[in-house]
Amino acid sequence: MLTKAEKTAIMQKYATKEGDTGSPEVQIAVLTADINKLNGHFKQHPKDNHSNRGLLKKSW
Repeated sequence: MLTKAEKTAIMQKYATKEGDTGSPEVQIAVLTADINKLNGHFKQHPKDNHSNRGLLKKSW
């Protein structure tokens, strides 16, 4: 899971205007960062099926 500061930094980088949180660019960037962070978690904890299910729900 991304921290609030990480999400804010991503939103500021990809926002098309001030306060933009719903544009496709922002949503895809946040989701991609979250998935990348979870992949790192799974390399350390390969049997964490609970979090794996959460990852699958995010990617559908």
